[in-house]
Amino acid sequence: MAVELIRDKWVNKVNTLKLGSGMEEGGSRSSTLTVGGVSTLPYLFSDGQMPHRPVIAMEILDTKPPDWPKALSEPFNGVLDNPVEWAKKCVNEYKAEVLCLKLQSTHPDFGDASPDKAASTVKAILGAVGVPLIILGSGNDEKDNLVLPKCSEAAKGENCLFGDATQENYKTLTASCLADGHSIIAESPIDINIAKQVNILISDMGFPLEKIAINPTIGALGYGMEYAYSIMERARLAALAGDKMLSMPFICFVGFEAWRAKEAKTPQAEHPEWGPEVERGLMWEVITATSMLLCGADILVMRHPKAISIVNQTIDKLMKK
Repeated sequence: MAVELIRDKWVNKVNTLKLGSGMEEGGSRSSTLTVGGVSTLPYLFSDGQMPHRPVIAMEILDTKPPDWPKALSEPFNGVLDNPVEWAKKCVNEYKAEVLCLKLQSTHPDFGDASPDKAASTVKAILGAVGVPLIILGSGNDEKDNLVLPKCSEAAKGENCLFGDATQENYKTLTASCLADGHSIIAESPIDINIAKQVNILISDMGFPLEKIAINPTIGALGYGMEYAYSIMERARLAALAGDKMLSMPFICFVGFEAWRAKEAKTPQAEHPEWGPEVERGLMWEVITATSMLLCGADILVMRHPKAISIVNQTIDKLMKK
Protein backbone atom coordinates (compact mmCIF):
# COMPACT_ATOMS: atom_id res chain seq x y z
CA MET A 1 0.00 0.00 0.00
CA ALA A 2 1.37 3.40 -0.99
CA VAL A 3 2.10 5.75 1.89
CA GLU A 4 1.45 9.45 1.37
CA LEU A 5 3.73 11.75 3.31
CA ILE A 6 2.06 14.53 5.28
CA ARG A 7 3.50 17.90 4.21
CA ASP A 8 3.52 21.05 6.29
CA LYS A 9 1.65 23.91 4.64
CA TRP A 10 2.83 27.27 5.92
CA VAL A 11 0.76 30.44 5.69
CA ASN A 12 3.66 32.93 5.66
CA LYS A 13 7.23 33.31 4.45
CA VAL A 14 10.34 35.11 5.64
CA ASN A 15 10.91 38.61 4.25
CA THR A 16 13.54 39.13 1.59
CA LEU A 17 16.38 41.51 2.45
CA LYS A 18 18.62 43.11 -0.14
CA LEU A 19 22.25 43.96 0.63
CA GLY A 20 23.83 46.81 -1.32
CA SER A 21 22.67 49.18 -4.05
CA GLY A 22 23.96 49.28 -7.60
CA MET A 23 24.48 52.41 -9.69
CA GLU A 24 20.99 52.16 -11.17
CA GLU A 25 19.63 52.48 -7.63
CA GLY A 26 21.79 55.39 -6.59
CA GLY A 27 24.60 53.37 -5.04
CA SER A 28 28.01 52.27 -6.29
CA ARG A 29 28.05 48.52 -5.57
CA SER A 30 29.23 46.34 -8.44
CA SER A 31 27.28 43.44 -6.91
CA THR A 32 24.27 43.09 -4.64
CA LEU A 33 22.74 40.14 -2.81
CA THR A 34 19.30 39.13 -1.59
CA VAL A 35 18.62 36.79 1.31
CA GLY A 36 15.49 35.36 2.92
CA GLY A 37 12.19 34.68 1.20
CA VAL A 38 11.94 31.11 2.50
CA SER A 39 8.53 29.49 2.87
CA THR A 40 9.69 26.29 4.54
CA LEU A 41 11.99 25.06 7.25
CA PRO A 42 15.63 24.99 6.10
CA TYR A 43 16.34 22.91 2.99
CA LEU A 44 12.99 21.06 2.99
CA PHE A 45 12.43 21.89 -0.66
CA SER A 46 9.47 19.54 -0.96
CA ASP A 47 7.58 21.67 1.60
CA GLY A 48 8.26 25.14 0.19
CA GLN A 49 10.72 27.51 -1.43
CA MET A 50 14.24 28.67 -0.57
CA PRO A 51 14.74 31.18 -3.39
CA HIS A 52 17.97 32.70 -2.06
CA ARG A 53 21.15 31.00 -0.98
CA PRO A 54 22.54 31.82 2.49
CA VAL A 55 25.55 34.14 2.24
CA ILE A 56 28.80 34.47 4.16
CA ALA A 57 30.24 37.85 5.07
CA MET A 58 33.95 38.09 5.91
CA GLU A 59 34.57 40.08 9.06
CA ILE A 60 37.19 42.85 9.16
CA LEU A 61 38.08 45.33 11.89
CA ASP A 62 39.16 48.95 11.54
CA THR A 63 42.10 48.30 13.87
CA LYS A 64 44.49 45.42 14.40
CA PRO A 65 42.67 42.84 16.54
CA PRO A 66 44.54 42.37 19.83
CA ASP A 67 43.08 38.96 20.68
CA TRP A 68 43.15 36.99 17.43
CA PRO A 69 45.27 33.81 17.72
CA LYS A 70 48.09 33.19 15.26
CA ALA A 71 46.07 30.53 13.43
CA LEU A 72 43.41 33.13 12.59
CA SER A 73 45.74 36.08 11.94
CA GLU A 74 48.10 34.34 9.50
CA PRO A 75 45.82 34.48 6.42
CA PHE A 76 45.73 38.28 6.81
CA ASN A 77 49.41 38.95 7.50
CA GLY A 78 50.41 42.41 6.35
CA VAL A 79 46.92 43.93 6.23
CA LEU A 80 45.53 43.62 9.78
CA ASP A 81 46.50 47.21 10.58
CA ASN A 82 45.02 48.59 7.34
CA PRO A 83 41.26 48.03 6.98
CA VAL A 84 41.17 49.14 3.33
CA GLU A 85 43.88 46.67 2.29
CA TRP A 86 42.25 44.04 4.49
CA ALA A 87 38.96 44.58 2.66
CA LYS A 88 40.66 44.34 -0.73
CA LYS A 89 42.42 41.10 0.26
CA CYS A 90 39.14 39.55 1.36
CA VAL A 91 37.44 40.44 -1.93
CA ASN A 92 40.29 39.95 -4.39
CA GLU A 93 42.04 36.94 -2.89
CA TYR A 94 39.37 35.20 -0.82
CA LYS A 95 36.42 36.13 -3.08
CA ALA A 96 34.24 37.57 -0.31
CA GLU A 97 30.71 38.38 -1.48
CA VAL A 98 29.95 40.62 1.50
CA LEU A 99 32.15 42.36 4.09
CA CYS A 100 31.31 43.04 7.73
CA LEU A 101 33.24 46.01 9.13
CA LYS A 102 33.40 46.31 12.91
CA LEU A 103 34.39 49.79 14.07
CA GLN A 104 36.34 48.49 17.04
CA SER A 105 38.72 51.46 17.20
CA THR A 106 35.89 53.80 18.19
CA HIS A 107 35.39 52.04 21.53
CA PRO A 108 36.72 54.13 24.45
CA ASP A 109 38.86 51.17 25.54
CA PHE A 110 40.31 50.45 22.07
CA GLY A 111 41.51 53.84 20.83
CA ASP A 112 38.39 56.02 21.12
CA ALA A 113 38.61 56.97 17.44
CA SER A 114 36.39 59.86 16.38
CA PRO A 115 33.14 59.55 14.42
CA ASP A 116 34.75 61.46 11.54
CA LYS A 117 37.62 58.97 11.38
CA ALA A 118 35.19 56.05 11.36
CA ALA A 119 33.15 57.67 8.58
CA SER A 120 36.35 58.21 6.59
CA THR A 121 37.19 54.50 6.93
CA VAL A 122 33.73 53.52 5.72
CA LYS A 123 34.02 55.78 2.67
CA ALA A 124 37.50 54.45 1.87
CA ILE A 125 36.35 50.83 1.99
CA LEU A 126 33.28 51.57 -0.12
CA GLY A 127 35.60 53.17 -2.66
CA ALA A 128 38.05 50.27 -2.64
CA VAL A 129 35.66 47.32 -3.06
CA GLY A 130 32.34 46.83 -4.82
CA VAL A 131 30.64 44.28 -2.57
CA PRO A 132 27.85 45.11 -0.08
CA LEU A 133 28.90 46.22 3.39
CA ILE A 134 27.66 45.36 6.88
CA ILE A 135 28.75 48.00 9.41
CA LEU A 136 28.86 47.41 13.16
CA GLY A 137 29.54 49.78 16.01
CA SER A 138 31.96 49.03 18.81
CA GLY A 139 29.32 47.87 21.28
CA ASN A 140 29.56 50.98 23.45
CA ASP A 141 26.08 52.50 23.22
CA GLU A 142 27.05 56.07 24.01
CA LYS A 143 29.86 56.14 21.45
CA ASP A 144 27.90 54.21 18.82
CA ASN A 145 25.17 56.84 18.95
CA LEU A 146 27.77 59.35 17.78
CA VAL A 147 29.68 57.13 15.35
CA LEU A 148 26.99 55.22 13.47
CA PRO A 149 24.96 58.25 12.29
CA LYS A 150 28.15 59.72 10.78
CA CYS A 151 28.92 56.43 9.06
CA SER A 152 25.33 56.08 7.88
CA GLU A 153 25.52 59.52 6.27
CA ALA A 154 28.91 58.71 4.70
CA ALA A 155 27.43 55.57 3.11
CA LYS A 156 24.11 57.14 2.08
CA GLY A 157 22.51 55.38 -0.86
CA GLU A 158 24.62 52.23 -0.56
CA ASN A 159 21.99 50.22 1.35
CA CYS A 160 24.42 48.95 3.96
CA LEU A 161 23.28 46.76 6.83
CA PHE A 162 23.94 48.61 10.11
CA GLY A 163 24.02 47.15 13.60
CA ASP A 164 23.17 46.59 16.24
CA ALA A 165 19.88 48.06 17.40
CA THR A 166 18.88 46.79 20.85
CA GLN A 167 15.83 47.17 23.08
CA GLU A 168 17.63 49.85 25.10
CA ASN A 169 19.44 51.58 22.24
CA TYR A 170 17.60 51.57 18.92
CA LYS A 171 16.22 55.05 18.27
CA THR A 172 19.34 56.86 17.00
CA LEU A 173 20.43 54.07 14.66
CA THR A 174 16.90 53.50 13.37
CA ALA A 175 16.47 57.20 12.56
CA SER A 176 19.83 57.30 10.75
CA CYS A 177 19.14 54.20 8.68
CA LEU A 178 15.67 55.47 7.82
CA ALA A 179 17.08 58.82 6.65
CA ASP A 180 19.96 57.36 4.63
CA GLY A 181 18.30 54.32 3.08
CA HIS A 182 20.06 51.53 4.96
CA SER A 183 18.90 48.27 6.50
CA ILE A 184 19.25 47.48 10.20
CA ILE A 185 20.22 44.60 12.48
CA ALA A 186 17.94 44.08 15.48
CA GLU A 187 19.77 42.33 18.32
CA SER A 188 18.19 40.31 21.11
CA PRO A 189 19.84 38.20 23.85
CA ILE A 190 18.76 34.69 22.77
CA ASP A 191 15.15 35.52 23.64
CA ILE A 192 12.31 35.15 21.14
CA ASN A 193 10.06 37.63 22.96
CA ILE A 194 12.71 40.34 23.07
CA ALA A 195 13.53 39.69 19.40
CA LYS A 196 9.90 40.38 18.54
CA GLN A 197 9.74 43.43 20.81
CA VAL A 198 12.82 45.05 19.23
CA ASN A 199 11.32 44.59 15.77
CA ILE A 200 8.08 46.18 16.96
CA LEU A 201 9.92 49.16 18.45
CA ILE A 202 11.91 49.71 15.25
CA SER A 203 8.86 49.39 13.01
CA ASP A 204 6.91 51.82 15.23
CA MET A 205 9.36 54.49 14.06
CA GLY A 206 8.21 53.91 10.48
CA PHE A 207 11.05 51.58 9.55
CA PRO A 208 10.11 48.92 6.95
CA LEU A 209 9.97 45.36 8.26
CA GLU A 210 11.55 44.24 4.98
CA LYS A 211 14.79 46.05 5.87
CA ILE A 212 15.36 44.38 9.26
CA ALA A 213 17.61 41.39 10.01
CA ILE A 214 17.45 39.55 13.34
CA ASN A 215 20.65 38.96 15.30
CA PRO A 216 19.48 36.39 17.87
CA THR A 217 22.98 36.34 19.45
CA ILE A 218 24.28 32.80 19.19
CA GLY A 219 26.77 30.67 21.06
CA ALA A 220 29.55 28.60 19.58
CA LEU A 221 30.02 24.85 19.71
CA GLY A 222 30.04 23.92 23.40
CA TYR A 223 29.05 27.44 24.48
CA GLY A 224 25.27 27.57 24.19
CA MET A 225 24.91 26.77 20.50
CA GLU A 226 22.09 24.31 21.26
CA TYR A 227 20.02 26.94 23.06
CA ALA A 228 20.54 29.45 20.25
CA TYR A 229 19.48 26.75 17.77
CA SER A 230 16.21 26.17 19.63
CA ILE A 231 15.42 29.89 19.84
CA MET A 232 16.07 30.39 16.12
CA GLU A 233 13.97 27.35 15.27
CA ARG A 234 11.06 28.64 17.38
CA ALA A 235 11.30 32.07 15.75
CA ARG A 236 11.32 30.59 12.26
CA LEU A 237 8.32 28.35 13.04
CA ALA A 238 6.46 31.43 14.33
CA ALA A 239 7.33 33.36 11.18
CA LEU A 240 6.12 30.59 8.87
CA ALA A 241 2.93 30.30 10.95
CA GLY A 242 2.14 33.97 10.31
CA ASP A 243 3.98 36.16 12.84
CA LYS A 244 5.04 39.19 10.79
CA MET A 245 7.16 40.57 13.62
CA LEU A 246 9.47 37.55 13.47
CA SER A 247 9.51 37.18 9.68
CA MET A 248 13.01 38.56 9.18
CA PRO A 249 16.19 36.86 7.96
CA PHE A 250 18.73 35.79 10.57
CA ILE A 251 22.30 37.09 10.78
CA CYS A 252 24.71 35.06 12.95
CA PHE A 253 28.14 36.24 14.09
CA VAL A 254 29.82 32.86 13.91
CA GLY A 255 33.47 33.94 13.70
CA PHE A 256 33.33 36.12 16.80
CA GLU A 257 31.72 33.39 18.87
CA ALA A 258 33.78 30.46 17.60
CA TRP A 259 37.24 32.02 17.86
CA ARG A 260 36.80 33.21 21.42
CA ALA A 261 36.26 29.65 22.63
CA LYS A 262 39.28 28.43 24.57
CA GLU A 263 39.28 25.19 22.59
CA ALA A 264 39.66 27.14 19.37
CA LYS A 265 42.48 29.48 20.32
CA THR A 266 44.53 27.89 23.12
CA PRO A 267 48.07 27.16 21.82
CA GLN A 268 48.96 23.51 21.35
CA ALA A 269 51.91 23.94 23.72
CA GLU A 270 49.48 24.39 26.61
CA HIS A 271 47.40 21.34 25.69
CA PRO A 272 49.42 18.99 23.42
CA GLU A 273 46.62 16.42 23.52
CA TRP A 274 44.26 18.90 21.82
CA GLY A 275 46.29 18.98 18.61
CA PRO A 276 47.11 21.98 16.34
CA GLU A 277 45.03 25.06 17.15
CA VAL A 278 44.49 25.93 13.49
CA GLU A 279 42.59 22.65 13.02
CA ARG A 280 40.64 23.16 16.23
CA GLY A 281 39.76 26.75 15.35
CA LEU A 282 38.56 25.75 11.90
CA MET A 283 36.47 22.94 13.39
CA TRP A 284 34.84 25.27 15.91
CA GLU A 285 33.95 27.83 13.23
CA VAL A 286 32.79 25.30 10.63
CA ILE A 287 30.60 23.25 13.00
CA THR A 288 29.08 26.37 14.56
CA ALA A 289 28.33 27.81 11.11
CA THR A 290 26.85 24.57 9.78
CA SER A 291 24.60 24.23 12.82
CA MET A 292 23.32 27.76 12.34
CA LEU A 293 22.58 27.03 8.68
CA LEU A 294 20.44 24.06 9.70
CA CYS A 295 18.23 26.20 11.95
CA GLY A 296 17.72 28.90 9.34
CA ALA A 297 20.64 31.36 9.27
CA ASP A 298 20.55 33.59 6.19
CA ILE A 299 23.78 35.55 6.75
CA LEU A 300 26.85 34.10 8.46
CA VAL A 301 29.62 36.47 9.53
CA MET A 302 32.83 34.44 9.57
CA ARG A 303 36.59 34.95 9.85
CA HIS A 304 38.94 32.23 8.61
CA PRO A 305 39.10 31.90 4.79
CA LYS A 306 39.44 28.10 4.90
CA ALA A 307 36.45 27.75 7.22
CA ILE A 308 34.45 29.97 4.87
CA SER A 309 35.44 27.81 1.90
CA ILE A 310 34.33 24.64 3.67
CA VAL A 311 30.99 26.15 4.72
CA ASN A 312 30.37 27.48 1.20
CA GLN A 313 30.80 23.95 -0.11
CA THR A 314 28.33 22.76 2.52
CA ILE A 315 25.81 25.40 1.40
CA ASP A 316 26.21 24.24 -2.21
CA LYS A 317 25.33 20.68 -1.16
CA LEU A 318 22.40 21.76 1.01
CA MET A 319 20.94 23.86 -1.80
CA LYS A 320 20.78 20.91 -4.20
CA LYS A 321 17.08 20.15 -4.37
